[in-house]
Amino acid sequence: MAQFDLPLDQLRRYAPDVAEPADFDAFWRSTLERAAQRPALVQVSPEPTDLRLVQTWDVTFAGYDGAPVRAWYTRPAGVDTPLPVVVEYVGYGRGRGLPHERLTWSVAGYAHLLMDSRGQAGQYGPGDTADPYGTTADGPWAVTRGIRSPHDYYYRRLITDAVRAVQAARELPGVDPDRVVAAGNSQGGGLAIAVAGLVPDLTAMLTTAPFLCHLQRAIEITDDGPYGEVAQYLAVHREAEEQVRHTLSYVDGVTFARRATAPAQFGIGLRDRVCPPSTGFAAYNQYGAANGRPDSPDREVHVYPFNQHEGGEAVQVRRQLRWLAEVLAKPGPAEPAAG
Repeated sequence: MAQFDLPLDQLRRYAPDVAEPADFDAFWRSTLERAAQRPALVQVSPEPTDLRLVQTWDVTFAGYDGAPVRAWYTRPAGVDTPLPVVVEYVGYGRGRGLPHERLTWSVAGYAHLLMDSRGQAGQYGPGDTADPYGTTADGPWAVTRGIRSPHDYYYRRLITDAVRAVQAARELPGVDPDRVVAAGNSQGGGLAIAVAGLVPDLTAMLTTAPFLCHLQRAIEITDDGPYGEVAQYLAVHREAEEQVRHTLSYVDGVTFARRATAPAQFGIGLRDRVCPPSTGFAAYNQYGAANGRPDSPDREVHVYPFNQHEGGEAVQVRRQLRWLAEVLAKPGPAEPAAG
């Protein structure tokens, strides 16, 4: 599949104006304040895995509206010191899966909390968190649930869950609460960006092929899902376009990115039709631009000209590991964990 978006030299300068609701900050402040009225961490139970080098716990925390959200908490076995924690979010259509599926961060010496995505399991992997909202009128897709109103929209709930996962991670045994990292690919990458814009004391953010960025452009230039699912919804509900675009403006990763303060690393494939490269660059190029601080956060982007939505895969993960170790070694946060 050939490149279809802007040339790379234009992508590196691409910083479009993105629709930003006047009450964007108030909307998210009230949403998160409501969630914070309940304790974040609900239950932590040891989970047998038959793995000797890591230990895993089944975690339940209170997400949006206090609804239970499941997660796996994994850390190196036999390490008693508090560790930096990587809070990871999964891709669209995935759940948290089985506890032995994602071990990179724990075997690298970090604590790792992998959040389930409410109501999404089944397309690519199992999960254990229901979403008690939405109707059949919204269509069969998570991305269109409640899409006519920002208050009812699915991603209001999922982004709130993502922020609450950070709050729960800080309360887990064996975690250094001052060293918390948000990470994810695709939908998970979009959630990581949102968390970076909503959590002011995040240590770092890692995102690859991020979803939920520059949404107004994305639904116009690709038919691949999940953006294609929004287009398909509008192909049936033709009268709803203005409402849908208004709702999407409350969850746009570019707007979150502008408010971020944590160091960030991006990975983008130039042949990605699922999350087009211009949408990821729109977030990268404006990352930290409106955070009210005189110095922009450190950030870097790795580009994969011949890759699609898979991006750099293992090469990108190696770059993430090396970059994060450097970030954690800088003055301020202590040196990264040793397993």
